Amino acid sequence: MELEPLYQIKITCAYCEHEFSTSRVRPSFKRAVRTDSDFCGYYQKENPDYYVVRVCPSCGFASTENSTDRLNDKQRALFQEAIGSKYIKRDYGGQRDWAAALETYKLGLLCAQTIGEKERIIASLLHHIAWLYRYRNNEQQEKRFLQYSLESYVRVYEVEGVGGSDARLMYLIGELNRRIGNYHDAVKWFSRVINDKKIMDAAMIRASREQWAVLREEMLGAGHELPEEMQS
Repeated sequence: MELEPLYQIKITCAYCEHEFSTSRVRPSFKRAVRTDSDFCGYYQKENPDYYVVRVCPSCGFASTENSTDRLNDKQRALFQEAIGSKYIKRDYGGQRDWAAALETYKLGLLCAQTIGEKERIIASLLHHIAWLYRYRNNEQQEKRFLQYSLESYVRVYEVEGVGGSDARLMYLIGELNRRIGNYHDAVKWFSRVINDKKIMDAAMIRASREQWAVLREEMLGAGHELPEEMQS
């Protein structure tokens, strides 16, 4: 008997404490057919990214496994006023199509922004929404959300990245700058990853070198003057 790609897990809602079921994709089905340079994956069967956001069917509170699992009184009041009081009950616990996945991400983003969730979670939600639009070749919305997620990742770096050793975050900031056409900013971030002696993440150094080469070709192709560090 062939395994189903989806299985159910139980979650306790951080807002109303109601226990509900939500679907996940089995690890054996999580192998991407290909992955873009900003980590967007493409899957043959169920896309695990469709199931990242868990939505409580009772109150509408939406979160990810990295979200806060307890709300304080202020967060509870903010959520209830902005979202809970207006929520029309809907169950996202089963299989999700593209449209349902987008709804859960937008609800998750709204919840995260409303309660003042960690910036890293907000950045990730924005980035995932950009990927959803990419799957549909909606370039305008994809770029719009890449811009939002880029701004959010930069805030994460400013708060958390003081040690400057989060190579994946720095690489991602470079790559999102490249994707939306901020070429000079992209050069700056990639060169930080490549040249900072404190960074030991070989995979991210290699990825930064690869995207540096892609970026150089794009800049030449678009008739941009190359910055000094790219001219050699």
